[in-house]
This record gives sequence, structure tokens and C-alpha cells, in this order.
Amino acid sequence: MKTNIHPAEQIVSIMERIYKYEMTTISGGNLSLIDENGDMWITPSGVDKGNLTVQDIMCLKKDGTAEGIHTPSVELPFHQGIYEARPDIKAIVHAHPPALVSFSMARKKPNAKLFMNTYKHIAGSMEIAAYAIPGSEALKNNIASQFAKGGNAVIMENHGLVVGGTDLFEAFHLFETLEYLARIEINANTIGKTFELTEEQLKKVNDSGAKQLPVQEKHSQTEEEAQARDAIVQFLKRLYDRKLITSKMGSLSVKLSDGSILVTPAHTDRKLISTQDIVHLKEGKCEALKEPCEFYELHEKIYQEHPGISSAAVIAPPYLMAYAITETSYNTHIIPEAYVVLRDIGKVPFDTGSDHYKAVAKKIADNNPVLLVENGYAVVTGENLLKVFDRIEVAEYSAKALVQAKHVGEVINIREEDIDAIIQGFKLSAKS
Repeated sequence: MKTNIHPAEQIVSIMERIYKYEMTTISGGNLSLIDENGDMWITPSGVDKGNLTVQDIMCLKKDGTAEGIHTPSVELPFHQGIYEARPDIKAIVHAHPPALVSFSMARKKPNAKLFMNTYKHIAGSMEIAAYAIPGSEALKNNIASQFAKGGNAVIMENHGLVVGGTDLFEAFHLFETLEYLARIEINANTIGKTFELTEEQLKKVNDSGAKQLPVQEKHSQTEEEAQARDAIVQFLKRLYDRKLITSKMGSLSVKLSDGSILVTPAHTDRKLISTQDIVHLKEGKCEALKEPCEFYELHEKIYQEHPGISSAAVIAPPYLMAYAITETSYNTHIIPEAYVVLRDIGKVPFDTGSDHYKAVAKKIADNNPVLLVENGYAVVTGENLLKVFDRIEVAEYSAKALVQAKHVGEVINIREEDIDAIIQGFKLSAKS
């Protein structure tokens, strides 16, 4: 993501996000970037990470002089070491997100082969640096030597994570994706044994990508479309703030009354998305100069198969996804809300392509509005965006309760006769 935002403003914006989303503490973490003049901008030492301002950010000139009202981060040496080892890296994110700190303490890397979206972004990008005291030359050398191997992420033993990128936004997106993967793997290990993508499936992941769609003629935007664009943006940002999607993973769509579709774009930060970023699709054609998300075809297949569905999501929240990478079935017979909102949640094997998307769409039903694709994602459908959002929240929060119940005791289901009473009382369709 190229930007004309001032370097200090970029650092404050990203650190605010890292702190807000519980991926560092007041005293933990540091960010830096190299500007077009070759100067380094870096977070200060000993300043509250939850209340940084642009005036707090330090600038280290190429001539070695420092500008600013504080002293640079105590971790300045390893930032300098990374830039020296990798001139292609222009920004660095370092913090202590809890799930990845868990891996750093175990001195292990999360398994990128568990989850298709993380594999695409992460495979071959992770190394582990030996422990050394923060701020030391030893730590600088340990980290720089790992980055010199060509990857963009290094787990620091008993410490945290450091990520590099061509700009600060790219580095943050990888940082966030790694933390998401770590959370999913920890949740999955709590409920069962994980299984990873096969070599054949990994090849399909690598070969999959955006298709070049024909461009549609410019159309006049209706009030219905304008409202739907606004709703998609608002719900995407809400999903992001609720930590149900990441900045680059997760898509929503709405079917308009004329049969055309609005869908989330590719490569666009969900936190910063605007109504004009949303992509209009009609009869296989796309708005000019726009690219829909990689699952746009799955959204299309759902609407073709189910005329009554007007909204859909393809997402991967971290507790729900634990059930997509283990053999453990997702159990909705636990509280009335879960069964009323979600019904039964099915699971299908991982695959890609048009035939797979068509098969997934066919599995959707009134009594199966949420579907898991193994090692992939969850498909959530409904008659409107609000219904879809509700199902996403209930699915994730119930999944979280189920995972945490492993530390409490045996889960006791609602009796089947009570499920039948729920079906009758709420006038639901019969069980599958």
C-alpha cells in the first residue's frame, strides 16, 4: 500500500491499531520506516504506546543526527541491523502479540499449512532468532542474520515477533496475519488434532488467483446501491473492530434487486475501506479499474443457487476456524441462541475453483446457513447483511465458549427433545 501520509503519522496510526487490538502493551513494541530521503523514523523509548502523537516520533538522519523530543527505541540496533541486511525492507513492525509470544516461548513457528489464506502470505517467510538481551548487539546480529535468509518475519525466542515490508502497511498486514494464524492454531490444539493442507492442495492454493474479468459499461448508481455500499463498508469495519476478520482477509457481498452484486475488493485494508472501493459485478462483468476479492465467484454461485439469499460472507474468525482444521465437529446444540441463529454447521473438504464453489453453494440451506471449508474459511449466508453479521458473531462467540469449555468440564448438550421444541417454538425448518 503506497501512501503519501507523513512517516510519523503512519507510525502513530499503525501503533494505535496494534495497541487497540491487544497486540502489544503500553511499554512493548516498536515501529520504524525509511523514508524516500533515506532517513529513519522510529517510535521513542519509554512513551505510552496507547497515546503516541506525531510529535513523539523520532527521526534519525542519514548523517547520524537525531531529531525529536525523546530518545529512540532501545531496540534501534536491530532495526538498523535489518535495514543493513535487507535494503529491500523499508519498514519494520515489532511487538508482543500474545499468541505469537506463546510460540516464541515454545521456540516454534505456527504452521502455515493449516490455513489457505495464511499459507499464501506466509509460506517461506518465517525464521526463529536465538534469544539475546533486548537492545543488545547480540540480538541485532541474531535477528539480522535471519532476515538475511530472505524471509520477512522472525520469531524472537522468549520475546515476540519482528516483521519487515516494503512499507509499514505491508509489514503490519503480515504481522497481523501471523498473529491470526497463531491464534487459530492454539484454539485448534485445544479441541483436537489439527490436519494440514496436502501438497496437492497447497499447489492449488499457489495456483489460485484473481481472474481478469471483462469490464462492464458505466452504470448509473441507484439509491439502493449507494445504501448497500455504505452498509458493506460499515459492517466490514465493524467486523474488523470486533476482531472477526483481518485487514486483508474477509469479504462481504450483497445482491441488488436487479440481480447484480456488490462485493469486497481485493488487496484493500478493511479498516480503511471506502464505499467507492466496493466492486459492482453484473452478468460476469466488473467495474472498470477494480478487482473483486478472490472469492467473488463463490458469492456469485451462492446467489445463483439460492434466490432467497441476498447477502453472504466468506470469513475466517479464529475460534470458528479451529473447527475447520480439526476433525472436531462444531456443536450448536449447546445454547438456544446458537441453534436458533446457526442451525447445524456442516463441513466440506478443501478445494478451489468453479466446481468446488458450486458444490459449496449447493450445501447451503435454511437449516445449514453456515458452512465450514476445511483449512479454508467459513461461508455465512442470510436474507440481509444484519442477519449475516449476527450469524458470524454467534458462530464465533459460541465457538469461543466451546473452546474455553475444554478447561471447565464436559459439555452437556441441550436434549434432542428440547431442540425439537426450539424448532417448533421458533418456527424453524426441520432438522437436516
